[in-house]
Amino acid sequence: MRRRPPPPPPGSAMSERLGKPTCLIVASAAAAGVSAQSFLHCFTLTSSAFNLQVATPGGKSIDFVDVNESNMRWIQDFRMKSYANPAKLESIDGARYHALLIPNCPGAVTDLANSGYLAKILQHFSTENKPICAVGHGVAALCCATNEDKSWVFQGYSLTGPSVYELIRQPNFASLSIIVEDFVKDSGATFSDITEYPSGFEKRRISAMKYCMWISRAVQ
Repeated sequence: MRRRPPPPPPGSAMSERLGKPTCLIVASAAAAGVSAQSFLHCFTLTSSAFNLQVATPGGKSIDFVDVNESNMRWIQDFRMKSYANPAKLESIDGARYHALLIPNCPGAVTDLANSGYLAKILQHFSTENKPICAVGHGVAALCCATNEDKSWVFQGYSLTGPSVYELIRQPNFASLSIIVEDFVKDSGATFSDITEYPSGFEKRRISAMKYCMWISRAVQ
């Protein structure tokens, strides 16, 4: 008979939690929603390295889209957790977080792309050189971060996201307030079509954010 391993000492789980950096996951609360598969990847790939906090405009619940047999169970289980209730983006203090992650959110162009509250958080992260990762349609959320002189915080950066040709295939293309590819190029940054990258690119980008985070902590 195998002996059960001894239980962890009291408070060890809390100590581990307190020892982790904190990552803010910003998601859209618009009707177009958040990609279920992308959110699953973002959450599971970062949870081992970070304490996670989800935030949406107004603290509204997330509408997941593209739910299928491979992710339905996970989404159902996630909704039952206490941390599944988003914090209000309007009450977030960016200084409390070490990394920022925006999953693939088709709804980002509706509510995040013009959010003044998210703009302040992004400005802080950019000034402090904290890691930021935006995936797929979530890149639209970065458009809100403009300086007082109207220049874009991410001028000179290289971004990857859905191209104009991909957006045209969407039924709501005519009503989009921002075409991300055009905005990025007009704001002095470079843009690459995400479809040009191989499968698994999203996972590698999130993993890279974790790696950069740990490198920066080691250097400090």
